[in-house]
Amino acid sequence: MSTTSGVATGEFAQGKPPLNPGKRKSLHDGSGRKAAVLIAPTIVLLAIVILYPVVSAVSQSFTKDAGLDPTTGLFVQGGFAGVQNYKLWLLQDCGSGAFSCPPGTLGSQFWTATGVTFLFTVVAVSLETVLGFTFALVMHRKFKGRAILRASVLVPWAIPTAVTAKLWYFIFAYDGIANKILGTEILWTGDGWAPKAAIIIADTWKTAPFMALLILAGLQVIDESVYEAAKMDGATAWQRFKHITLPLVKPALMVAVLFRTLDTLRMYDLPKILTGGAGDTSTLSMLVVDQVRTGFNAASALSTLTFLIVFAVAFIFIKFLGANVTEQRAPKTKKAA
Repeated sequence: MSTTSGVATGEFAQGKPPLNPGKRKSLHDGSGRKAAVLIAPTIVLLAIVILYPVVSAVSQSFTKDAGLDPTTGLFVQGGFAGVQNYKLWLLQDCGSGAFSCPPGTLGSQFWTATGVTFLFTVVAVSLETVLGFTFALVMHRKFKGRAILRASVLVPWAIPTAVTAKLWYFIFAYDGIANKILGTEILWTGDGWAPKAAIIIADTWKTAPFMALLILAGLQVIDESVYEAAKMDGATAWQRFKHITLPLVKPALMVAVLFRTLDTLRMYDLPKILTGGAGDTSTLSMLVVDQVRTGFNAASALSTLTFLIVFAVAFIFIKFLGANVTEQRAPKTKKAA
């Protein structure tokens, strides 16, 4: 009895209430069921909004589109197609063997559109990252009028993409501002490298401020005392940037690159309005929309392939971020001799 009272007295003396396992168990009893009830509406809503369209698109991708049967010449309503819709895009098989789609048809444009989409993604995101990082470093410095500069830099990003595309369409016109300033006669919306360059320039102009905004948020969480300590140790500006700024801003930088990469892989409105697909500038999203007009089920297969490409890129980025941001490696210890 004295032991029990002594323990209780000691626990109260230390400011800790005596433990009551039975009561604590009842306090948490049923919390799992309550949590499930609370999050159930959200799960149902996400399933309707996200899961159902994905499952429906995958299901339709294995169905034939209604049309004329090339062997009989009769109109057929469709039916199970197997992997024929996927062969249409991956193997460019329009029904009579591999690589049989005539040039100019949508089935023959898949790999070209895939290459163009990745070209836009790699080049545009690289330029946006460099420019965004530069803008963020400038906006992070303390000077008079910094607030006005930050607001004005975000103007291109705030403009709707359709308006941006039409603006650059007039700039890149044959008798537009670009040719007059450069003293050239380039057909920017025609053929060759020019339409691709026009799309990359317009996309970089619009979304580099978005990159700058995210990177600036990462710069603002870095403690200034770290830089002051590095200066006292004699570190140069380049050494401070390389060993302090880059490692500490890396999480925000990689998130910004991830967002922009996913957006560029799904690019549609900018090239559609600016070039209309001329000069082999059709992206995967443009190809999906064009295919919907001729065959919805084949378009579902193409949208599924596009989803898998975007998902694979996102998975790679997330795994990369998880390995370098959240994972903490234990320091190595030397073995005792």
